[in-house]
Amino acid sequence: MVNKVSQPGIREAMPLLCNNEGVWEGWYRYYDAKTGELTDQHRSRLFCRLVGEPGHEEYHQTNHYFWDDGRVDVRDFPAWYEDGRIRWDNELIKGWAAAMQPDDYNRSTCLNWTRHNEPGIYLYEMIQVNEDFTKRARTWQWFRDGECYQRTLIDERLVTRDWQNFQDTGAPQN
Repeated sequence: MVNKVSQPGIREAMPLLCNNEGVWEGWYRYYDAKTGELTDQHRSRLFCRLVGEPGHEEYHQTNHYFWDDGRVDVRDFPAWYEDGRIRWDNELIKGWAAAMQPDDYNRSTCLNWTRHNEPGIYLYEMIQVNEDFTKRARTWQWFRDGECYQRTLIDERLVTRDWQNFQDTGAPQN
């Protein structure tokens, strides 16, 4: 007989991640790591949510990107909780997210992922939230073959925690 060890639900195990549930809007800005030159920027709206039965929720994030020239891109990131981390593996990326340890203020999350169609590229992300979880700053460090070649800075504000009743009004005007 195999003894199954019951894992805590995501809300219990990852309260920092769960406190990010809601709709976030902001800016993504990409910089060349060598020159510091801005190479791209766009507005964003992210839907961060927990779905499923209480105690068995899964994390699911849908990102909407809006460029000034009218381009729009939507990316979906369903994930699951396993061994203290959120994990995902979809057609674009494979990776994980976990609370930073130690973080005396419980405001920092670290992510790592690789891109399936770009061998040799990996990325680390740091997310810091303010004390009331209404603003967050994210930093991506992009590596290609062991060298940092790009950084992404993301500034966001919480629009609403009620992602289920959010009324989409088109591109954010921030």
